[in-house]
Amino acid sequence: MLLLRFALQRLAISIPSLLLILIGVFILLQFAPGDTVDALLAQIGGGDSTLAEQLRQFYGLDAPVTVQLGRYLWRLAQFDLGYSAIYGKPVAEVILERLPVTLLLMVSSLLVAVVGGVLLGIIAARKVNRWQDTTISTLALLFYATPSFWLGVMAVVLFSIHLDWLPAGGLEDIGGGLHGWQRAVDIARHMILPTLTLGLIFLSVYVRIMRAAMLEVATLDFVRTARAKGVSENRIVTRHILRNALLPLVTLIGLHAGTMLGGSVIVESVFTLPGLGRLAYDAVMQRDLNTLLGIVFISALLVIVVNFLVDLLYARLDPRIRAKGH
Repeated sequence: MLLLRFALQRLAISIPSLLLILIGVFILLQFAPGDTVDALLAQIGGGDSTLAEQLRQFYGLDAPVTVQLGRYLWRLAQFDLGYSAIYGKPVAEVILERLPVTLLLMVSSLLVAVVGGVLLGIIAARKVNRWQDTTISTLALLFYATPSFWLGVMAVVLFSIHLDWLPAGGLEDIGGGLHGWQRAVDIARHMILPTLTLGLIFLSVYVRIMRAAMLEVATLDFVRTARAKGVSENRIVTRHILRNALLPLVTLIGLHAGTMLGGSVIVESVFTLPGLGRLAYDAVMQRDLNTLLGIVFISALLVIVVNFLVDLLYARLDPRIRAKGH
């Protein structure tokens, strides 16, 4: 019951946050030069002022900003993301075509970062000040200091061009005609380099946080008491130290959800993946306001959902959080 009440409180806080994000982005986009009509006219080689005025009336761009904002929020309340003038179909349909790729990249990168960060952090903490700890900490610092676009380009040069082990880009082989497991394996091969490129940066952070948290928790009184009682070291690490050391890591996962979405723009561009990142870039370049707002809405929703799940996991790991919420 306490966990349910805690979850409802977090959801109630999220709704105003989502509205503020959308209103803020909408207002900021009004200061950008040009609009959808300018991009459309540029695609067809230009047009006179009469055509531009008619198009702005058709798309509702001739109304005041407050009226446009009100119309957009009203459509959003009806789960209508609007119509993409550039792509010629509803924004929801455009986003749904690209969303699975971004979700696949985010989930796979997060799994690599969390699992790898936890395992390497445990090893570094248990072998503190030894060569294993030094090697892991040095590699973590190296990956953290490396820009993601450079890491992606170097991965393509090494594994795709020189070694010819993995595809250089795209989601799957064009014209391969693969189905079932064969297609799944082909997509997995194409996702290895993007996943590692995005995941290694966050893995380096999780390694350092996990190592520091493990060393800090290991000095607390309840751990010394468990050792004095003769509890095995493996049980102390898994049942006492690890559970408490995971708390700061869980918090970081929620904070990094938005950063990972931003990083996907670069990674998807480097590896030519048809995801939300590439779609956002194209929408900005073509001044497709509805599509860009739809991407912001879905992205903000994803971040809120991830943070909501992280809050629930945090409350599960630390019952004191639920008690405070109650």
